[in-house]
Amino acid sequence: MQKYGALLIDGGTGNLHSGYNAPLTLGFSIKLSKDPQDLQSAGRIILPGVGAFGGFIEGLKQYALIPALQEAAVRGTPIFGICVGMQALFSYSTEMGKYPGLDLLPGKVLRFGDKPGFKIPHTGWNQLWFRKDSTSLFKGLPDGCHAYFNHAYYCLPRNRALTSARTDYLIDFTSAVQKDNIFGVQFHPEKSQRVGQTILANFFKV
Repeated sequence: MQKYGALLIDGGTGNLHSGYNAPLTLGFSIKLSKDPQDLQSAGRIILPGVGAFGGFIEGLKQYALIPALQEAAVRGTPIFGICVGMQALFSYSTEMGKYPGLDLLPGKVLRFGDKPGFKIPHTGWNQLWFRKDSTSLFKGLPDGCHAYFNHAYYCLPRNRALTSARTDYLIDFTSAVQKDNIFGVQFHPEKSQRVGQTILANFFKV
């Protein structure tokens, strides 16, 4: 039985196959679209992370999706950014110079520094440490559970209260955020097995 539903944004920057199929396997309906008109009636919006920050933002610009996403955020539509999709929620990124984002969350996106023994991008399984009053996105998950990451840049919110989960790699960095109806995760739920399935299911219940 299908339930709830969401709009998966197609910015034209890559393969969205796994991001599209993951909610379907959980029984949730989902529509893939690059039409800004579709955002007006979407109950939920997923902003998947594919490619580099600049290319991702340019893809959103090409289809006039940036003002549509900003308007949806103001309306209170739940928005879920994944990996680069989370980074795009912030004011700007230092990838490809200084590149403006959606500015739905105050803060910036920085590259990890270099350190012997650590590979960049940060790729593989790592732990999530939740804020004590953490978001409903992580309901039913134990502190310290593992998710799958693949990124060279991380988000630095201006307000620490935006951080709902942290992860340790080179530094203690923000791996999930929430502000009202805006959610974001730096990892890939669609590749994180049971943990990712739980997070996706929780988002569809927001």
